[in-house]
Order: sequence, then structure tokens, then C-alpha cells
Amino acid sequence: MKEKLTSLNLSKWIVESGQSEVLSEFPQNRFSDPDSEPKVLGLIPSRKIVPEDKIDFPTNINSTETASMASNLAELRELMIKYDGCSLKNTAMNIVFGDGDEKSDVMLIGEAPGADEDREGIPFVGLSGKLLNKMLNSIGLLRSEVYITNIIPWRPPGNRQPTLQETAACLPFIQRHIELINPKVLILVGGTASKTLLVRKDGIMRLRGRWFDYQKNDKTIIPALSIFHPAFLLRSPAQKVNAWKDLLAIRSRLKNL
Repeated sequence: MKEKLTSLNLSKWIVESGQSEVLSEFPQNRFSDPDSEPKVLGLIPSRKIVPEDKIDFPTNINSTETASMASNLAELRELMIKYDGCSLKNTAMNIVFGDGDEKSDVMLIGEAPGADEDREGIPFVGLSGKLLNKMLNSIGLLRSEVYITNIIPWRPPGNRQPTLQETAACLPFIQRHIELINPKVLILVGGTASKTLLVRKDGIMRLRGRWFDYQKNDKTIIPALSIFHPAFLLRSPAQKVNAWKDLLAIRSRLKNL
């Protein structure tokens, strides 16, 4: 007697014939004309494989115009306090503008304030600040003899990384800040400060220890050196060897000024 064809019998026959795995997530019509169906591979757009080494910051016209109005540091600070184009201002306790000697030849620029900096309104305090002070002292510099600020003057919530839009909004202010201080040497502390002001996508591991030219305007160029952030050194003490090499490079450059 001929066995009745059922779904269960068909399944048993498929397994007994060796078809024990599903090779596609979706059922396919094997009786259709394959040439009439669109090819999936042809729908995938091509991608660039060669990375760009320059950061393409969006232009923030409002902050550029605002920053250009400042003729001194006091005016720049007031303009930044009144500026509403960066949402970080709404969640921060204080603006962290700058600290140190406004006439110094050495200007240090970090990333953004942390909790301690936000609370006190001063850049590089707490454990990171204490380590930075020791780093400066090791090459004969006092904190009071240099000028310190950040790319971002307001603390990002949870100490998260600033977004590209937030960085672009604050970039004209730090550029004007540099023009007003007019240092002879820039020390870029950490990856964010280095990538932002050097306009590069390389990480701090590739940027540190290398002198770059920061172009303040069409005529003036300031030598800039990237170093590890003190917070990173607290987490990775093995990198203090490389940090010491960078500090020696700074000392050597300052002797030739």
C-alpha cells in the first residue's frame, strides 16, 4: 500500500536523505528564473578603503563670529558664558576657562573638564592635576609659569567623549584663545586635544612625541607637541617612560627659545 504523503513523512525523508541543515534564513523559490531576480551583491554600495587622515570638522559660523569679537581673555570668557550654541553648557556646573600665566611662552591644552574641574572651575585639578604638576616640575616648570586650558570648556555628562558637533562649536573659541595667549610652544595633552588642533585622525599613540606645526594664521606657526593625558598615565603607568621622553623633548625645545 502506498504511504500517504504528509508533512511529517516529507520531513523524515529529507533528514534520511542527508539534508540535516538549513543553509538559508529565508525560503527560496527554486522554480523561478534566477536572471529575473535582482542580485543582492549588486545592491551593496562600494566603500572607501583608504582612510582619510584629516578630520572634517563641520563649520560653526555662530561660534566663529562670536569668538572673533574678543579682543582679550576677559571678553572671550564673557562671550563663551553667553554663548548658547553648545548643549554641554546646560549640564555643566561651571565654565572651565583657563588657569596660569597669561603671558607664558608655554600653553597646555587638554580635552574637557572632569568632575573636579567642573566643580572648581579650574582645569587639571584632582589626581590628574597633581600628576600634571609633577610632570611640569620634573622639567623645571611651575604650574604658575604656564597657561592651561581645554578644548571644551564645559564638562560632558559622565565624562564622555565630546561629539564632533560639540567640538566644532568650541573650536573657534580655543583657536581665539591661542591667538590671545600667543605662546611660543603648544603642549597638546591627550588624544582629543591633539586630533582637534592638528586636524588629524591619528590616535595619541601615533601623535605623541612628534613635533607638529600649528598654524595660528596665514603667517604665524607655533610648534606643538602631543603628550599623554595624566589620567591615561594613572591607568597605564607603564607609559610613563614614553611620557618622560616627551617631557625631555619639551625641555630641550624650551632651552632653544
